[in-house]
Amino acid sequence: MTYEAAIQLLATAGAELAGTRRKFELEHMRVLARALGDPQTQFPSVLIAGTNGKGSTAATLASILACSGYRTGLYTSPHLLRVNERIQISDPAQPGNSLVPIADEAFAESFATVDATSRDLVARGDLPQMPSFFETVTAIAFHAFQHAGVDMAVLEVGLGGRLDATNIVEPVCSVITDIALDHQEWLGNTITEIAREKAGILRPGGTLVTLPQHPEANSAIGERAVALDVTGVNAAAYLPQPSPREAVSDSYVVPAFGGAFTVTPQLPGDHQRRNLALALATAEWLSARTGLDRITAATAERGIREVRWPGRLERTTLPGGATLLMDVAHNPAGVWTLRSYLSRAFADETLPAPRTLVFSGLADKALEEMAQILFPIFDGPGDRVILVPVHSPRAAGAERLATIAAGHAGHEVAMHKQSGDEAVQLLSGIAEAYTSLRSATNGSVVVAGSVYLVAEWKEAMLADSEEQK
Repeated sequence: MTYEAAIQLLATAGAELAGTRRKFELEHMRVLARALGDPQTQFPSVLIAGTNGKGSTAATLASILACSGYRTGLYTSPHLLRVNERIQISDPAQPGNSLVPIADEAFAESFATVDATSRDLVARGDLPQMPSFFETVTAIAFHAFQHAGVDMAVLEVGLGGRLDATNIVEPVCSVITDIALDHQEWLGNTITEIAREKAGILRPGGTLVTLPQHPEANSAIGERAVALDVTGVNAAAYLPQPSPREAVSDSYVVPAFGGAFTVTPQLPGDHQRRNLALALATAEWLSARTGLDRITAATAERGIREVRWPGRLERTTLPGGATLLMDVAHNPAGVWTLRSYLSRAFADETLPAPRTLVFSGLADKALEEMAQILFPIFDGPGDRVILVPVHSPRAAGAERLATIAAGHAGHEVAMHKQSGDEAVQLLSGIAEAYTSLRSATNGSVVVAGSVYLVAEWKEAMLADSEEQK
């Protein structure tokens, strides 16, 4: 089977959050895994749940492991450009042992095995239906990690925790990042309810690495941890002490690896210090408690320095020379974090004026609240807000975006306003927005509000680059 054929077949799999609502449960995933030989039991793993920051934490921890010379698997979601991005493996035999997305051939091979097994299970009546997109890709990751012989897999939970497909593993350690309101229709309407779902990744007698956060989340996680006799590791010691207000690129010292460890964050934003603290605390725990003693201060420093996590406050330039910032913030908590970063960048002119926000999101997100948080800071001379629908079954349509735009502009907003002098515009899609902004020679463009938005923008940039060659 070719990679292209695998992707086409995978696209027909039912998505958990679109179309017909599927019942979340783990038994179907366990049935599929057993038929595959339970590949998830053939390697140790760290399981990371949370609302925001779990992908950054996972990427940083995996980078530290890889830079320590271990064959490392990293499973994250969603992807930006290609499905392969979700499954990354490092190879100590290669220079640098860098994490790279699984090759097309390896992906197709694992997909063929998972797909054939799934069809056989459905034909025998052992499964009521074919696995969903996420279940299938999770099984592919487990199969690929087993066959690669990874020393450790770092797994990001897709949604919630308790009933997420990744939760069939028995992790050596669980990590919970910051929790906020998101996916309420699936996880609950309060921080407490959502935190209980996230705490479903804990195991009896296991270990939890986390940070103090919202009191309701602390209480819910703590109750579950006590009930399961879980040992807690507080990552607060790995934060700057006390928290300074210096620029995000500045270094700071924390006690780690038996001495004073100098931390130099590479992922921008003050919030990344919390994610980095979780990754560093987990890495030191793994080094001390699981025999991964090649993790040292030197390898951890290199791992932090070399981590890459695209689409998170990712800065580059447009063809015309204007500064471009892309961020996948897709819920109010994430947008507040983005606003904090932007406010500082606007003040010090690292994101120069005039500034344009390109905004969109999914229909099941709190877009009105996100707009109320983000739009008001784009209020300088020449600043604009552009709204565009994204291509997704879950996307907010033009009508809802027009309502959001009108609410901010204070008057009705028509489609396809392109004269350039409106403070708020609603365009037909990313192609139109990108074309209107690509040649900007000054100022800044911020693309934020959805993973899908950033992904489409990156695709437009890539296509434009190919055309210019």
